[in-house]
Amino acid sequence: SGVCNALSLEIKASPKVRAFVGEQVLLKCSFKSSSPITESLLVDWTYRPLTGGPMEPIFHYQSVPHPTAAGKFKGRISWLGNVANGDASIAIQNPVLSDNGTFICSVKNPPDVYHNIPQTVLVVTERGLAFQLTSAALLSILVFLPSVLVVILLLVRMGRKFRVLKEKGKCGYKKSSIEVSDEPEDAGTGCCGGKIKEWCLNCVDTDEEDPY
Repeated sequence: SGVCNALSLEIKASPKVRAFVGEQVLLKCSFKSSSPITESLLVDWTYRPLTGGPMEPIFHYQSVPHPTAAGKFKGRISWLGNVANGDASIAIQNPVLSDNGTFICSVKNPPDVYHNIPQTVLVVTERGLAFQLTSAALLSILVFLPSVLVVILLLVRMGRKFRVLKEKGKCGYKKSSIEVSDEPEDAGTGCCGGKIKEWCLNCVDTDEEDPY
């Protein structure tokens, strides 16, 4: 029964984290304890290289953070946790390819000292120029492609409308209110007005020739 009660401290960590060379990476670790958080709480981070070997301590916390003062992670570990909120996360500055490996977050909050052992595998890669160009090109396409399609559709519709208006501009068709003609108006040669004027002139000429 006492052993079961002691196994009430639960720790959660990301199983796999990806990072890029030179860009800070966050290693998340959270915990829950059945006992109140006190100054006796301990947080330890250890590291094992990808090539294998013994675990190497890289960070210790007890009331205040104690980053490692030796080894490859010297001066590169930052404490981002808050034990009052159950957070024991750290960050690694300027990660390099040789940092690839397994990280283990261990928390002890007496009397809770037994817990699961989650592991985080760190994968550091180089952010190549080709990747950056590809991302930028993809973003540009997603942003500008809809605009280009809209412009093309508008041009097609304007072209069709222009052809229709041009055909309606011929005699016998009523011109649209938006159609503008460059030819000056001639009252004597209009389709309807011209015929009426011609008919009236014919009538006048006939009356003058035949007084009776």
